[in-house]
Amino acid sequence: MELLSDFLKLIIPAGLVLYGMYVTVKLLLEREAERHRFDVKNRYTETVVPVRLQAYERMVLFLERISPNNLLLRLGGTATTSLEFQQRLLQEIRDEYNHNLSQQVYMSQAVWDKVQTAMNDVMTLINQASGDTQPDAPALDLSKRIFERIIQKDRLPTTDALKSVKEEIQAMFM
Repeated sequence: MELLSDFLKLIIPAGLVLYGMYVTVKLLLEREAERHRFDVKNRYTETVVPVRLQAYERMVLFLERISPNNLLLRLGGTATTSLEFQQRLLQEIRDEYNHNLSQQVYMSQAVWDKVQTAMNDVMTLINQASGDTQPDAPALDLSKRIFERIIQKDRLPTTDALKSVKEEIQAMFM
């Protein structure tokens, strides 16, 4: 009986020490895993956030560049006839869009849909205004018709998309 008592006197403290070591090591490993997750998240933030912000900046620039006001000023004088100017305007919009197509990865689907809608609205505006002019009319006539349609609608086709992009930027980064 005395042997059993001595054995228990050794085993119980050893078991308590072993359990204490287990809890300590487990806690240490959990803290290390948490620190690792934090480091990974930090590196992700350092890498992805600037890229996402740049994507939003590029979308704002895209919308500003395809805005009829800016588009007509930038491309005015590059064509002589209405038809030629219409084709030049539409090609410029397509080129800008294709150049920025990959930016959709970094923004919400709702905002990307509004960007596409804005682009389509600008193209529709140009095509409708072109329908009001003769193909061989001076390019300036097409510009006038486009501005007349903008004045009738009292809003640029890119306004809503620009607002959505800016709101999403503010929601994510500010």
